[in-house]
Amino acid sequence: MKLELNIQPLESWIQAKSEPLLIAGPCSAETEEQLVATAHLLAQTGKVTALRAGIWKPRTRPGEFEGIGSIGLEWLKRAKEETGLPTAVEVANAKHVEEALKAGVDILWVGARSTVNPFTVQEIADALKGVDVPVMVKNPVNPDLSLWIGALERINGAGITKLVAIHRGFSSHEKSAFRNEPMWDLAINLKTHAPNLPIICDPSHICGNRELLGYVAQKALDLDMQGLMIESHIDPSVAWTDAKQQVTPAVLVEIIDRLTLRKPELQGAAKDVLAELRTQIDKLDDVVFQKMAERMKIVEKIGNYKKENDITILQVNRWDEILNKRVAYAKALNLSPEFAEKLLELIHSESIRKQTEIMNKGQENQPQEKLTHA
Repeated sequence: MKLELNIQPLESWIQAKSEPLLIAGPCSAETEEQLVATAHLLAQTGKVTALRAGIWKPRTRPGEFEGIGSIGLEWLKRAKEETGLPTAVEVANAKHVEEALKAGVDILWVGARSTVNPFTVQEIADALKGVDVPVMVKNPVNPDLSLWIGALERINGAGITKLVAIHRGFSSHEKSAFRNEPMWDLAINLKTHAPNLPIICDPSHICGNRELLGYVAQKALDLDMQGLMIESHIDPSVAWTDAKQQVTPAVLVEIIDRLTLRKPELQGAAKDVLAELRTQIDKLDDVVFQKMAERMKIVEKIGNYKKENDITILQVNRWDEILNKRVAYAKALNLSPEFAEKLLELIHSESIRKQTEIMNKGQENQPQEKLTHA
């Protein structure tokens, strides 16, 4: 389902100083000197399009530094006057919106902790009605595409047409090299739902450390994201918040200069080669779906047989056998075991659904429980 969003193309309202579009600045505005000095260094790189800084900082636990507050808006104003860089600030309620707009902030963004709460997003949306200001919406903390889409729809519904999504990764119980798991498939799904929606990436919050920033930034550009938001501090070693994921303006330049910018479409002979390869994929996809349909017909026969003979739908030993054999076979074919397991689980889930439907035929008026495999 395509999202009906009334939005303007990114390039129509913000002009990148260089490619890719880069929004940078400290995680938190700490002192006037720190913010203004950082802004000057970022402006001198010639690569930064807008200056970001946290003024109000929603923290996980009380007692941590929760932002310098409204006084930081005056510092941002000075930084803008001296460097010419547009400014960007996170807002988490109507009061923040009003104060930021009054101070002349150019771009607002809705943070991950706000996106997760529709009440908060609606309050922000209501405060934005009648205002022509760019708004960027970060993905929610938890991996929920509907929450992300809902937040974008609420902001757009308030009349905001300069709208951007920010991919900053998702919270996960699994421990990995990332602070927040990228879960690129969710960002890709959002792009599929809203092809005209600009999406930029926040590698700083995905990584949680400066070592992986270049890797994540390159991955984002390879997925055709239109820009980056990276935290930069004049001296990260003494930063009051998220010190490990911030870089100096000089290091930021090194990261950006190492990135490879790839074209979304090719021309001439190269385009013809790509078209031929895609045709081959299309044909193989057709075969895959044909075989899948044949498989499901056999599943239906199995379901009917189980119903006639009072056999349970779920056969754990059979499922374990399929999983072990097919994953091993996939590995022998140089396919990722993780991919094979996810694919098999999806197929198995559909098989269970079909057999449950057959088992329950004629019992529509009786309460049913959804059966899922372990």
